[in-house]
Formats: sequence, structure tokens, C-alpha cells
Amino acid sequence: MVKNALAAQLLKAGLVDNKKAKKLSKQAQHEHRTGQNDDAQIKAKIEQDKQEKIAKDQALNQEKQRILDEKALVAAIIQMIAQHKIKDTDGDMTYQFIDESKIKKVYINQQIYNALVAGSLVIAKENTSYAFLPKVLAERINDKMTGFILVNNAENHEQTTDEEDPYAAYVIPDDLMW
Repeated sequence: MVKNALAAQLLKAGLVDNKKAKKLSKQAQHEHRTGQNDDAQIKAKIEQDKQEKIAKDQALNQEKQRILDEKALVAAIIQMIAQHKIKDTDGDMTYQFIDESKIKKVYINQQIYNALVAGSLVIAKENTSYAFLPKVLAERINDKMTGFILVNNAENHEQTTDEEDPYAAYVIPDDLMW
């Protein structure tokens, strides 16, 4: 009994014998099996593509989440600055500092000026203006994200002088008016 219809027709016509018909049958089965192997390879390729797409999507989602977390942190820092800034700072004294390679000048009162020079207050950037904050809060902000604190004179007081500096004996006062 021949399973292949073509082989049965060839046998009936007398063009092939039983041996040749079995060989054709086996070839057909082999082609059928290899076709299934091709299907398995195709399925494996599809599965691999799915895994790559999932990994790519996860990476994109992590990047989006990181950006959202950074925006939330910036918003939280801006809110902290707005809540804790010192309000009454207007005065006759001028204090100059550097913001993005430009010299900026603010008018403040003597008490704020003394606190800035001593390092107990710092200047922070608040959107387009400047805010005066306590040093403790500035340290917390700097721990979370840098770039908001523009002037922190407490760091200048903590630095040690170089032993080889020939001008180490000459102290320049911080409150020197130009």
C-alpha cells in the first residue's frame, strides 16, 4: 500500500516499481519533516524577536521612568526652595556672584550679607531669580541634585591653605568691597 498519491499513480501506470515508490514516499515524508523543522526554526526566530522587543520595550520604559523621576526630583527641589527661602532680603548692600559664567548682583540687607559671608546662608537658583537658603537645607538639596546652589561660602571657610603658597600669610577678607 502506497501512501503517496503520486507514487500510487506511477505504480498504476507501470512507470515505477514498489521499491521506487517506497523511496518516493520516504522522500515525501522527509520533506514533510524538514518543513516542520523549518516551522520550528521560524517559531524560534519569532520567539527570539518577541524577547528582543520585550527587552527593548523594558529599556525604553526604564528610561522614561528615569526621566519622570528626575523631573519629580527637580519639582520637589524647586518646591523646597520656594518654601524655605528667606523673604525679607532687600537692602542697600550689593553682593556679586557668578551664575553660568556671568557676574550677577543682588541687593541685600546687612544681616543677609553677613550670613552669606560667614557661610550660614547660601544662594540658590529659583527659576529665573535667586533665593537665600539656610546652609543645612542647601546640603540636603546638593545631596539630591547638584546645580541649584550657586554660592556656598561655608566651603571656602573649610578649605585648608597650601603650605607652599607664598601668600598664605596674607588673608583676603570676604567682605572686601570693590
